[in-house]
Amino acid sequence: MTKAELIQAIAAKDGCTKKDAEKNLNVVLDTITEQLIKGEKISLIGFGTFEVRERKEKECINPKTKEKMIAPACKAPAFKPGKGLKDAVNK
Repeated sequence: MTKAELIQAIAAKDGCTKKDAEKNLNVVLDTITEQLIKGEKISLIGFGTFEVRERKEKECINPKTKEKMIAPACKAPAFKPGKGLKDAVNK
């Protein structure tokens, strides 16, 4: 599902316009992004948790040249699904 299809589904389910659905979706995504940038964790009970995880520096191999290289340490966004979401998907 693309963002446009998600907006269309939200508008149909809520009975609002696509413009309002897009605005609301963008506000939610922007807020989640801003909080993750600040290092905050977002917990939506029953749905899941968004957080930033630290990745350590590691040695890897360039698949093109087969040369060993070091991937630097970085931060990566992560999502852990909640029990409600897991149960819904597995029904």
